[in-house]
Amino acid sequence: MKRFAAFLLSLVATCACAQSWPTKPIRIIVPYPAGGTSDILARALSPGLQAALGQPIVVENKAGATGNLGADYVAKSAPDGHTLLLADIGSLAISPSVFSTLPFDPVRDFAPVIMVAYSPHLLVVHPSVPAKDARELVALAKAKPNSFNFAVSGIGGANHLAGIDFAQRAGIKWTYVPYKGGSQALTDMVGGQANVMFNGMLATYPFVKEGKLKVLAISSAKRFAAAPEIPTVAESGMPGFETGSWQGIVAPAGTPPEVVNRLHATVTAILATPEMKDRLDKAGAEVRPMSPAQFGAFIRDERDRWAKVVKESGARFD
Repeated sequence: MKRFAAFLLSLVATCACAQSWPTKPIRIIVPYPAGGTSDILARALSPGLQAALGQPIVVENKAGATGNLGADYVAKSAPDGHTLLLADIGSLAISPSVFSTLPFDPVRDFAPVIMVAYSPHLLVVHPSVPAKDARELVALAKAKPNSFNFAVSGIGGANHLAGIDFAQRAGIKWTYVPYKGGSQALTDMVGGQANVMFNGMLATYPFVKEGKLKVLAISSAKRFAAAPEIPTVAESGMPGFETGSWQGIVAPAGTPPEVVNRLHATVTAILATPEMKDRLDKAGAEVRPMSPAQFGAFIRDERDRWAKVVKESGARFD
């Protein structure tokens, strides 16, 4: 009887928490430096979230350990809906396969909220690289092994594995140069310290439009509606090649379902506004609506998919 009474009290407390949420500023933790895709999306969503929820939205960059530092911070935060993680495929799906130990479990320790956007990778080079397409890049790399510096936005992340997959298929070798995030990698790409990379279209395409980087191919399965002139890697001599970056919001495990559902509905409404849809379309990102349950299943499927890729490549990044 006492246990039943305690259960009822906890249920009432949970419902009360959900009804009153949010009661203080909401922190969105981005586990990468400012300027990357996850950071861009978090800051794009913040004004709409603040208007809808009536509390300040604070975006905090907690970079380190290829996104795992910030992810661990949120995993260990109070499950009250006031601390969220806007992370990507690296932290939520790839890390379990490339690191032998993690301080958190991407499936067990988070409550999935919503997938925010999918962005294919662009294969870009510094304008000084004399290649007009992916085939010419492969020819140059074969002629001079390890002559290209491949910018890695995070050790063991999606763009790193894309580079490994591409190099293995092409039979080439290049030198991987690690950075703490996509924004730093792009800065060195523009400066010429690195000269080739795969990176999410959302963060990279503006540099292509400005002529600061040269795009050779896109990693989507078919040509992307936002930039139909860019050939796919698959049609450039690598059938079946498809990679990309996706971002989503998760909360600490144990966050009340009512809070998760309200947050999901709020973000869904923001992503459906003409302004946000136009902004993402022009930047080369797709909105892929999913319920919290669907997003959770998607994360598990992606984890299994990349575990297979990592195993076949033999890559370890500890």
